[in-house]
Amino acid sequence: MRSFSFHPGPRLLAGDGQSETLADLLPPGPVLFVTDEQLVGLGLIDKAREALIESGREVVLFDEVEADPSRQTVETAVDTGRSAQVASVVGFGGGSPMDVAKLAAYLLGSGDNLDEVWGVDVAKGQRLPLVLVPTTAGTGSEATPISVITCEGGVKLAVNARPLTADWAVLDAQLTVGLPRSVTAATGIDAIVHAVEAYTSARLKNPISDALAREALRLLSENLLTACTEPANIAAREAMLLGAHLAGAAFSNAPVAGVHALAYPLGGLHHLPHGVSNALMLRHVLQHNAEAARDHYAELAPIVVPQCESGGSQARAALLINRLDQLVAESGIATRLRDYGIDIAEAPLLAREAMKQKRLLVNNPCEITEYDAQRLYEAAW
Repeated sequence: MRSFSFHPGPRLLAGDGQSETLADLLPPGPVLFVTDEQLVGLGLIDKAREALIESGREVVLFDEVEADPSRQTVETAVDTGRSAQVASVVGFGGGSPMDVAKLAAYLLGSGDNLDEVWGVDVAKGQRLPLVLVPTTAGTGSEATPISVITCEGGVKLAVNARPLTADWAVLDAQLTVGLPRSVTAATGIDAIVHAVEAYTSARLKNPISDALAREALRLLSENLLTACTEPANIAAREAMLLGAHLAGAAFSNAPVAGVHALAYPLGGLHHLPHGVSNALMLRHVLQHNAEAARDHYAELAPIVVPQCESGGSQARAALLINRLDQLVAESGIATRLRDYGIDIAEAPLLAREAMKQKRLLVNNPCEITEYDAQRLYEAAW
């Protein structure tokens, strides 16, 4: 066996109502509760917040997180927490609140300057105690040590370092039951991309991340359409939430690659939901990778197309790509850039922006040049 390392991520607590037990996982003292206004308006945070208040803790609510959170949002969250002298942080919501919570907990605990910790394994300090509670089955952010922030010009920068890993992740599928179909679809496709890109990552791929990615892909592909069409199906919701978490654990060790690199400019410049951006580029990047990643795609194909056990690796790889493309369409996501008002003339700009995602492009099974990226955006138009 070749040498490898694997980081298992946070401790996990899963089950109905477990989001109401956060007090058992946190130290005494004020809690910075990071979420967004929509979740507050829907009442999704109420039971968790009330349980914390009943435990005698002051809950400092920060609900200003937007989609693709900005540096200013992170800095405001940190200022809020510092003013209240919080002892711990809860991130409650989709990927955006959890990313802000991770980085805020780190900056509050370490005292580091944000500009000094961008990148991979740069942050070395000590964060505050942190619990993450996902309300979507998609980003897997609760499992990862990664925080992605939108900076000047729509450029997405990341802090990717083990100190950002939460102490606990809490999976409570009841929180996802009310999700609209569009959100269920987009976040589910995002998680599927995490699983596929982790399995085919050119760096740090290992037997444990592979096993997690395969099981994540099975759970997600078998339950995505049920969760979309039967939103109250708790078994499907549980499977999606667990699948997204396993995919997060996989890609936090075997990093994602070209699909995400080309998706980020769509989110940064056009504010598309991250899962939609991934869905738009999925087929095209996988086809670009098809020869370099053929054997790995062929290994994944029987998970999503059980009847394809026989046949050559090229045929099985094609079946995987086709089935994933079908899942995107059947989930209800529009699949062309033009559907979102993006002009084909933007392809060169998008390609230049994608080239800034070096931390992701290096993980792709084969090179994606600026010329390749422009061609892939044009194909997606």
